[in-house]
Amino acid sequence: MRKQARQLETELDLKLVSFSKLCTSYGASHDDHRGRGSSQDRMLDTLGVEIEQLLAKLTSVNDRMAEYTNTPSVTSLNAAVMHTLQRHRDILQDYTHEFQKTKGNFLAVREREDLLGSLKKEIETYKSGTGVNNRRTELFLKENEHLRNSDRLIDDTISIAMATKENMTSQRGMLKSIQSRVNSLANRFPAVNSLIQRINLRKRRDSFVLGGVIGICTILLLLYAFH
Repeated sequence: MRKQARQLETELDLKLVSFSKLCTSYGASHDDHRGRGSSQDRMLDTLGVEIEQLLAKLTSVNDRMAEYTNTPSVTSLNAAVMHTLQRHRDILQDYTHEFQKTKGNFLAVREREDLLGSLKKEIETYKSGTGVNNRRTELFLKENEHLRNSDRLIDDTISIAMATKENMTSQRGMLKSIQSRVNSLANRFPAVNSLIQRINLRKRRDSFVLGGVIGICTILLLLYAFH
């Protein structure tokens, strides 16, 4: 078991050195090849899995050696065996800590590189679509200006209508006041009342005559237009 533990420790030491070198060169080599599909990414992932498997095997060997120290046959050699076992445990702990630290640094670098790559793609996409975006923005601005002009025209129309309504209301009040005064005078003076009635009768007759003339002229114009 000690021989197997030393072999695993030697393999772990070599693979941890290689893993550390690949992680150190990861950022520089990914300036032109960002992404998780590159050969270096696959190599790092594979090497990380192998290291985890070796750590698991070494942990299993250490556990078996610990069980062996509890057997009655090694009681007299217990101090020496425990010292050897503790040394292998310390080595396992150091390798585990080193692997976790290197892996954490690698994951942080890869996440940063992925973010930079994504940002670069977004910038390139934005630059390629700048012309289309400017055209759309210009159309939106024109449409917005058209809507604002329409709103302004509607507001002006409503203001004119309100002013006209107020003016007509005022004129209606004035006409009612004048009519009430005329009726009051007519009631006071019968002769004036008779004169007003004759004036109204003549006005009504003139209106009929004028309406008839306008109707005849309209018919003549229509006949002339169709012939």
